[in-house]
Amino acid sequence: MMHLLRTLKALLMAVPFFVMGSAVAQPAQRVIALAPNLTELAYAAGLGPQMVAASDYADYPPAAEKLERVANWQGINLERIVALKPDLVLAWRGGNPQRSLDQLRALGVPVITLDLQSIEQVAAALDQLAGYSRAPETAHQAAQQLRAEREALQRQYARTTPLPVLLQFGTRPLFTASGQTLQSEVLRLCGAQNLFADSRVPWPQVSREQVLMRRPAAIVTPGDRAAQQAVAAWWQPQLTVPVIALNSDWFSRAGPRIMLAARQLCPQLAALPASPSPARNDR
Repeated sequence: MMHLLRTLKALLMAVPFFVMGSAVAQPAQRVIALAPNLTELAYAAGLGPQMVAASDYADYPPAAEKLERVANWQGINLERIVALKPDLVLAWRGGNPQRSLDQLRALGVPVITLDLQSIEQVAAALDQLAGYSRAPETAHQAAQQLRAEREALQRQYARTTPLPVLLQFGTRPLFTASGQTLQSEVLRLCGAQNLFADSRVPWPQVSREQVLMRRPAAIVTPGDRAAQQAVAAWWQPQLTVPVIALNSDWFSRAGPRIMLAARQLCPQLAALPASPSPARNDR
């Protein structure tokens, strides 16, 4: 560890444009994003030409596939990040190791940590990144479009009685999402009600029995047609309701493409009849 820190400090001496502490809002020259959704966010904010590295699975837009990889589920490559001389690092609070982020800051690397749990937070992050973009109007326009689409979908798909829907992520174990997640907000925009909105943890593990007691009118899951069929088969014969599969990257990544998932979901839920037995109220 001491050898690594000495190496990092030596690299730091060759980086005259680092600012100690938090990043100061000014056009960035070299940007690194440490999660796929943050890479998408950076490009949407007009930072694409300044991107020099990203994490594994950062594959959108296509230009991101050519970026060097400096982070994965095991952690981040501190030495390589410093060597790349970024003047802005975008990190995922809760997803990237806090100790590593603290080390980067201690070495003078400007780091912005984000944990986007609502459409408004995604829009606000775009507005924030406008200060680092050479094309700030791009970031502000993207934020404005997100907010406008959210309001339009909410008006178009509102229901007098929201449709009770299970958000399902995997089967063994069976995970869902609480009402304090971006995915739950997408349900609300589409006139639906998250079956486990009242959960005290963001991503609760639940049982078959808990789901059946709350009587969902539909199931929404990330994936393709094969995933849709697998979920439907897993619930047989106890539960026979429509299963809607959404593009996994659109729905699972907390970024601007979340609205593509909403536009994919809303018409399908709107085609379903109102449920005679609504689940618990969404909060």
